Amino acid sequence: MIALPLLVVFMTCLDSGYSQNLIFQEEFDTFDLSLWKHELTFGSSSGNWEFQAYGNNRSNSYVRDGILYIKPTLTEDKTGPGFLESGRWDLWGGSPEGTCTGNFNWGCEQYGSPDNPLSPIESARIRSGNRFTFKYGRIEVRAQLPRGDWLWPAIWLMPAYEEYGLWPMSGEIDIMESRGNDQLVGPDGVEHGNTAAHSTLHWGPFNEANSFWLTSGGTHSDFADSFHIYEMEWTEFGLVGSIDGTPVMQALPGPGGFWELGDFDNRFPGLHNPWQYGDFAAPFDKEMYFVLNVAVGGTNGYFPDDWVNANGPKPWNNLSPTAIRDFWAARDTWLPTWHLDENNGEGAAMKIDYIRVYDFADKKADNKEN
Repeated sequence: MIALPLLVVFMTCLDSGYSQNLIFQEEFDTFDLSLWKHELTFGSSSGNWEFQAYGNNRSNSYVRDGILYIKPTLTEDKTGPGFLESGRWDLWGGSPEGTCTGNFNWGCEQYGSPDNPLSPIESARIRSGNRFTFKYGRIEVRAQLPRGDWLWPAIWLMPAYEEYGLWPMSGEIDIMESRGNDQLVGPDGVEHGNTAAHSTLHWGPFNEANSFWLTSGGTHSDFADSFHIYEMEWTEFGLVGSIDGTPVMQALPGPGGFWELGDFDNRFPGLHNPWQYGDFAAPFDKEMYFVLNVAVGGTNGYFPDDWVNANGPKPWNNLSPTAIRDFWAARDTWLPTWHLDENNGEGAAMKIDYIRVYDFADKKADNKEN
């Protein structure tokens, strides 16, 4: 729920005190790989234990007619049957653009077995990294989301230098996250599939204190059927996420900043405040970079075990040591929902039309110069 008085104050500050200048414009007329770097790693390296491997090939990431496509494919399409259960997959690489980017949780080299097969899905995650970073601005992304069971598209920002420490101390800004299922319903009857999209901030003084639930919100629409606008207003006062012009998430803390918003003094008495020497919006007061990806599944709870999927029950349990095996064994249930044999499989792709970033220039300063 948006606290309207705070939101009105925030938006009034933007309207009255600042002008917006376009500082970044990616129209995807070409696939600029001097800007976008592919991450090369297995899904385990994220800590979410997702079921895909991320690579750099034009089957999974490409630009056509001004649209960026990030599309999942089957690993066996390249390797043939049997590889997942017995092969060795090495992502270490050697060239500057071909080196594994995440070794955490065996993210660079894995061996398949019948109980723990290799990643059955290939996909892409690209980042602007140190090639484009920024602090504060209005981010606008026009995108259409994928359709298909257990797909997990995301458009987000990560800290360029992790100046307050490792995740989530330096923050994470999720401009958009969603799920590809046609109908995925929680115990409360709320739909969480591809008709739902949300915006979330991750932040906290250590992993288990991540207080994302205080700064998360979303809405419902036909996100897999058409393009929509996802925005984030990010200033020194806080952040507001919007979808199609309607605010869905606000993070506008009081005088004590995000430390006070998280009530960490009471929740963890005596804990050090890692943001005490930062600006008011800390940890969201440092430069960040873009990340764009489509993940698949995972055991971190983003797909809870008690949600009901219209196309059949979730094929793995989040506590199971054989989750990836169970997911792959049930492919006859979820793979048809991806429609990979239709329209080059692009129904399962996240499609991004453009990304634009506007900074906030002080109108008073502009007027003084004039």
